[in-house]
Amino acid sequence: MAIEVGSVLNGTVSGITKFGAFIDLGDKQTGLVHISEVAHGYVEDINDVLKVQDAVKVKVLSVDGSKIGLSIRQTQEKPQVEERRPERRVQSRQSAESFEAKMKSFLRDSNERLHDLKRNTEGKRGGRGGRRD
Repeated sequence: MAIEVGSVLNGTVSGITKFGAFIDLGDKQTGLVHISEVAHGYVEDINDVLKVQDAVKVKVLSVDGSKIGLSIRQTQEKPQVEERRPERRVQSRQSAESFEAKMKSFLRDSNERLHDLKRNTEGKRGGRGGRRD
């Protein structure tokens, strides 16, 4: 049986690794389904989705010599996800005023710290030569 890219076949899970599952396609041919092609969405542990001897339907993604790339995900319908629009937040006048108060306080503290820093460093300016008396 010649396996062609794009064909959909039935197979049996013959082995599971942390990166994917090996699928027995019959006629002594085995293909690999990468963990990203097992199901729609994120799969952390492939053992949660597949077990050895499970019958699966796979789509052939690539054929490179004896290496056959397969996908289970592409044989399944994509789950419907409802679109959620973000709710608009209306900033109340009170929170806007509290923000202004926080900004004024921050600016006052910042100016005080900058003034103290300048006062402490003014007298310490000098170079290599320094004064010689």
